[in-house]
Amino acid sequence: MRKNEVNVITLGCSKNLVDSERLMRLFSAAGYTVRHDPKRITGEIVVINTCGFIGAAQEESINTILSFIRAKEEGRIGKLFVMGCLSERFRGDLMEELPEVDGIYGKFDWKQLVQDLGRSFTPITEESRIITTPRHYAYLKISEGCDRTCSYCAIPLITGKHKSRSISSLEEEVMQLVSDGCSEFQLIAQDLTYYGRDFDGKGHLAELLDRLSSIEGVHRLRLHYAYPAHFPYEILPLIRERDNICNYLDIALQHGTDHMLRMMRRGITQQETEALLERIRTEVPGIVLRTTLMVGHPGETEEDFKALINFVERMKFERMGAFAYSHEKDTYAERHYQDEIAEETKLSRLEQLMAVQESIADQFSQSLVGSVQEVVIDRREEEYLIGRTQYDSPEVDPEVLIPLSEAHRGLHVGGYYSMKIVGTEGFDLIAHPIKKGRKND
Repeated sequence: MRKNEVNVITLGCSKNLVDSERLMRLFSAAGYTVRHDPKRITGEIVVINTCGFIGAAQEESINTILSFIRAKEEGRIGKLFVMGCLSERFRGDLMEELPEVDGIYGKFDWKQLVQDLGRSFTPITEESRIITTPRHYAYLKISEGCDRTCSYCAIPLITGKHKSRSISSLEEEVMQLVSDGCSEFQLIAQDLTYYGRDFDGKGHLAELLDRLSSIEGVHRLRLHYAYPAHFPYEILPLIRERDNICNYLDIALQHGTDHMLRMMRRGITQQETEALLERIRTEVPGIVLRTTLMVGHPGETEEDFKALINFVERMKFERMGAFAYSHEKDTYAERHYQDEIAEETKLSRLEQLMAVQESIADQFSQSLVGSVQEVVIDRREEEYLIGRTQYDSPEVDPEVLIPLSEAHRGLHVGGYYSMKIVGTEGFDLIAHPIKKGRKND
């Protein structure tokens, strides 16, 4: 056990990661040595930032807590604290069931943790955090909470109403990160497209993109977690015209039939969804779309599922994730629907859906062979340098493999280089550099 050391463990989404990074800065300001390493179970203090979105995430959070309780009992760590979405929802239950945990904090009161430990520190700004990603990219959380009423989702119960950060605070954070060597920013929120409506009833995402993309040193901006209903079309010209806004949009659709969209309370029809996708692709030629879909929601018939497969085959999303429905306490679906679809049926549908998507994703990868793409280098791994095109977000999308035998001298992690795509390996691309690009020092 290392004295005066704090190890923060993050589970769940990148929004949680940003919270962990802010907590780490607080601990650092209080004089602690901080780490973000789930594989090394050491430290005077361990803080687990939990996820509570669906049953599988909740189970992972509980199992992680239990493993660190064992480490505490064995003397490998000192104190154990829990924070985040799971504890925000089920704090009372966790306190009763896990008395070995030294303190349980919610999603928004974790700053109190540092004060409760008796350490004094200089208050830090909302923008201040310790980046745990590679130095050249970071996640930028532009808002918290959600005003949507989707049937299956517990997030509004955890986070509350939508609350946007000010444009000036986001500009300040980006400028600070750029000065520290960051050049790529993944814009994230529970509902990116709702940004700014809580200011004056109008959307301000286009204004935010305009301001951030004008900051010197911002090489890439990528948009995650858009919502299809009341989509802000005014952002499309910016994506098309600004070189540093990636031709990439993550827009969660969840399903493709009127019946299921209505039961899910998504506020949009199949026809409106398809018209939206057509307009996005028309106004931004070559844009890559990532979506998330759900199978097994109450009421989903075999006909609905077949129609969903057909929808995916026709829309040809370059990137897609999917998950099986989980009956979550206090959601609209839990109160009004029966979770009547068998778990094996949900998993079978999920497997079938992803098999269809794998073929589509492979076709897209093959279509890039022979093209020249700008690739940012993320890391070195055995015989390859590993990078990404503008079409690939960290952690969730395919990567670009550059054989070290082919790599020119002078290629650096964090640098952007022109690469010729010469083949594929699974869903990943294989590339050779053709000339030096821009290096981030």
